[in-house]
Amino acid sequence: MSGLHAIGFDDVPFDRTWRGDVRVVGAVYAGHTLHGVVSGRVRRDGRNSTGELARLTELAGEHVRLILLQGIALAGFNVVDIHALHAATGRPVLVVARRPPRLDAVRSALLSHVPGGARKWQLIQAAGEMEPCVGVWVQRAGLALEDAQDALRALTVTGRIPEPLRAAHLIAGGVTRGSSRGQRV
Repeated sequence: MSGLHAIGFDDVPFDRTWRGDVRVVGAVYAGHTLHGVVSGRVRRDGRNSTGELARLTELAGEHVRLILLQGIALAGFNVVDIHALHAATGRPVLVVARRPPRLDAVRSALLSHVPGGARKWQLIQAAGEMEPCVGVWVQRAGLALEDAQDALRALTVTGRIPEPLRAAHLIAGGVTRGSSRGQRV
């Protein structure tokens, strides 16, 4: 898996009061080498992240073999349906987090403050429990835990976060704030 082609997605930083579209950045990698960048937009707390990530993955090229997400939601609570994304693209999806989310707080926020929160909560539940995997926590669609471990080992160079996600995060912060300095992935 050393030459694994993958795309990692992250959203740009945005103000808590922002209610419009939020840019999403995808970093396309072959192994440890950045090969391209794609970007699109998803609605803050909306419902279009799955379709937009499928579109951007196709735009990135047929050589992409794995989709990586830094958490299951973009732009606040625009929850990605990882099983639908896998079905739409034919590529496995791997959600990566440094630590498991506080699901009680997520559920409470969704059900009391977010339009369509019950549906979004169902998507989070359908993604399955987060599992420990090579120093991070993952949810997955379309790949076995052993394959997830292999992919993380092949794509991680610095720290615990795989390069496509690390780069997407740095690019998103850099183009929005003018600098990616001082941000943690």
